[in-house]
Amino acid sequence: MAPVLLLLTAGGCKRQPGSVDPRPSELPPVAAGDLRPPEAFAIITNQEDRSRALFLEASRVLLHPRCANCHPSGDVPLQGTQWQPHEPPVVRGPEDRGVVGMECTSCHQDRNLEHARVPGAPNWHLAPLSMAWVGKSPRAVCEQLKDPARNGGKTLAQIVEHNAHDELVGWGWAPGWGREPAPGNQKLFGAIIAAWVETGAQCPTEEARP
Repeated sequence: MAPVLLLLTAGGCKRQPGSVDPRPSELPPVAAGDLRPPEAFAIITNQEDRSRALFLEASRVLLHPRCANCHPSGDVPLQGTQWQPHEPPVVRGPEDRGVVGMECTSCHQDRNLEHARVPGAPNWHLAPLSMAWVGKSPRAVCEQLKDPARNGGKTLAQIVEHNAHDELVGWGWAPGWGREPAPGNQKLFGAIIAAWVETGAQCPTEEARP
């Protein structure tokens, strides 16, 4: 995923309501496979703008194929880094765990099967359609994540816990044979989500992109 791109406002221009603090362009550069730590965002003095910037950083993980492949907008899981449909063909089923005879756990175990090249982690399943992320903007994902009606009834505190410690989430950084991991690591990602919540859990503008 590309680094967060936040531009300096032109000299003499006034900030618009809801715009990003003009100083985030001074954030330290970050490699595609890394994440900026929460303390790097202290340079953004406006707390709401800092919260938005923190979520944009988190969205580099949320919208990475390692995560978003299991948050499809349809009934078919995705694979790889180019959003390929799952092979062999499968569908989500009534409980997001496949259909009879083709349940997710028929192939996906609680760990990666390196010799068979089959990924695995505890509680392997698709996210519900209410949490579809593929093709969504960071703002849309943010609003879904905060909405108990769409996030499985979770509070913000539970969202932090889920992202920081859930083993299925953690698979994104240890995906096994030949698979590109999500940026950073789970501990750092959890800290970014926690900092986002602590600063008010603000959502980016519709124009913002990671």
